[in-house]
Amino acid sequence: MEEDERAVEFKGLFEDPAFICEDSLFSDYSTPIARFQDDITWLRPQEICPSPALFPDNTNDGHAKQGLLGDCWFLCACTILLKYQHLMNKVVPPAQPQWGERGYRGSFLFRLWQHGCWTEVTVDDRLPCLSGKLCFSRCQSPTAFWVALLEKAYAKLQGSYERLWAGQVSEALVDLTGGLAERWSLGDCGTEEDQGRGSSDSDWVRRRRLDLDLLHAVREGCSVSCSVHSAPGGASELGQFHALSVMEWVDVRTVERGGVRLIRIRNPWGRRCWEGAWRESGEGWNSLDPACTLNLLGRAQEAEFWVDETEFLLQFDDVTVGYPINEEGHLQSIYSGKLLTHSHQTSDRWVKGHSAGGCRNNSSFGSNPQFWLRVFERGEVLVSLLQHRKYSRNTGHHYTQSPEEGSSTTQHQHYQAIALHMWKVEKKCLNLSGTLNSPPCASTHCHAYEREVVLHTHLEPGCHLLIPSTFLQGGEGSFLLRVFSSSPTSLSAVKTPGPSLPLVTEGEWETNYLQGAWVTGSSAGGSRNFLSHWQNPRFPVTMGDNIAGSTGVNVRVTLHQNCPDTDLQAIGFHLYKTPEGQEQAESTVPREEEPVASCIPHCYTQAVSLACCLPPGAYVIVPSTYQPDSPGQFTLTVARKIHRRVVKSQERLGRAIQEVSHISVMRS
Repeated sequence: MEEDERAVEFKGLFEDPAFICEDSLFSDYSTPIARFQDDITWLRPQEICPSPALFPDNTNDGHAKQGLLGDCWFLCACTILLKYQHLMNKVVPPAQPQWGERGYRGSFLFRLWQHGCWTEVTVDDRLPCLSGKLCFSRCQSPTAFWVALLEKAYAKLQGSYERLWAGQVSEALVDLTGGLAERWSLGDCGTEEDQGRGSSDSDWVRRRRLDLDLLHAVREGCSVSCSVHSAPGGASELGQFHALSVMEWVDVRTVERGGVRLIRIRNPWGRRCWEGAWRESGEGWNSLDPACTLNLLGRAQEAEFWVDETEFLLQFDDVTVGYPINEEGHLQSIYSGKLLTHSHQTSDRWVKGHSAGGCRNNSSFGSNPQFWLRVFERGEVLVSLLQHRKYSRNTGHHYTQSPEEGSSTTQHQHYQAIALHMWKVEKKCLNLSGTLNSPPCASTHCHAYEREVVLHTHLEPGCHLLIPSTFLQGGEGSFLLRVFSSSPTSLSAVKTPGPSLPLVTEGEWETNYLQGAWVTGSSAGGSRNFLSHWQNPRFPVTMGDNIAGSTGVNVRVTLHQNCPDTDLQAIGFHLYKTPEGQEQAESTVPREEEPVASCIPHCYTQAVSLACCLPPGAYVIVPSTYQPDSPGQFTLTVARKIHRRVVKSQERLGRAIQEVSHISVMRS
């Protein structure tokens, strides 16, 4: 078709102004596809084949086939959509007008899960081609285009096609389902250091070596993929860093009455390229009954091959498992098979100098965001900590340098090393420092450079404190905290006022959060200008002998009123010395006593703070509004500097397993 005739035919069809074809390929020209930038053309499906469709008639022909783009990790995740129609309908809304149908406008709508919610992404159907054929991902059937269009929508969400080069199957699974995915090593138990780390860390090793037997209850519903980090003996052609889909595994009897587990694997390249004992003409099949052999070989479609479990564990480096999701949207636990029918989520940030306290090695760990997880009935609980990528999708250049494919720096450039710790507490009123110095009841054990880490446990009824953290103090970023459970739970942020003073890193600070209220007619006494001042709430504070002789600030007090900005009162507070010999519980101070420190004048602001040095002894803090009978609720934060070891724990970085897609220009 001549160019002017094509222009007339496609006049009025949608062309996405937010993802212009020529500008959508590259972010920084750091990948091998950059060499084709002058050769790639953009064609609509009706220009590529005479009768295009989103999906083929045969489901097997709808499987993804990888092209020049190194996104096997994304294509492996797409496999779950073909397996379950309710998941496909979520991502690809049905009944969209297609080519040749009334209402077709040259655009398609997709839904992708991002930052805790489903995001609609519309793209035009112009696709990258070389010599008139799709050069990136496509379906096994040359007339089906759902894979190529979904790949374009995902590239738009990430900022460019190039940003799909190298990634994690687990991330794509979450983005396509809104669920959870976990990754386990199939290698050895780690270094001698790993093996000698104590009981809790050996539990980490066991959990990172997931056995396929654990998935028996969910084998029909879960998504499983495997990856190699270096060329396996069964397929040197795979090279380094490639992800493949696990389609099924079966246990069969041999003619000698032994047992063998066989695993069917799909290569997204679209060809088998496997030379192991269970290849199509391999010697392994001689050990099975001929009828069984024919049955299993008949199941293997194009690009699929069989391996036995021993070969699988030897040749592949890790496995990624996506949690099953039923039609009601509930996750099913891969550990127990139970439905996790209750879920909650909330977002927050680590902010340098405020809430980026780092790991438990740091005295500032307690400044990290904190959350209450309340469990109402005994049950299975999964807590997920998902951090957002550092770079902005709307900016083109995000690498400081071009990373080597497979390099560990690829993951580290975008993510912090993160972890999640949980403590069981008797009630919400707790001694934070004492709690954090005790071992957590559950944790992810090691900080890992992952987008998402998952904590799995069983909990009795009660209140639990959750603290997500980065390994490095001052590491900034935003995150999403999600809870999935088999029994009723609630999730809420610990309501603590943000410090208006810079975060102090020297030494250790013990912080107490005290709730109070000014009540008209009883405890809203106003400032010292009024005789009713002594009706205000009073809070006793003790400064111990361990600070004697210290210099500089040793106490920081913050008064935060819990109300909208439109209802602010003028607030302030005074600190009084309690007379010697008086029981502190009495909290009384002679009315003629002058304060030893004051935070005045009273100010119309959310919070006021005071930092000072107090000698050992007993004190009383009296917070007040300026005018009497001005009701309101408040939080009083008292941070005292103490001298002792921070925590008997040495947080460490986990060994981040890199699953990075790698593919050179494919040979014909």
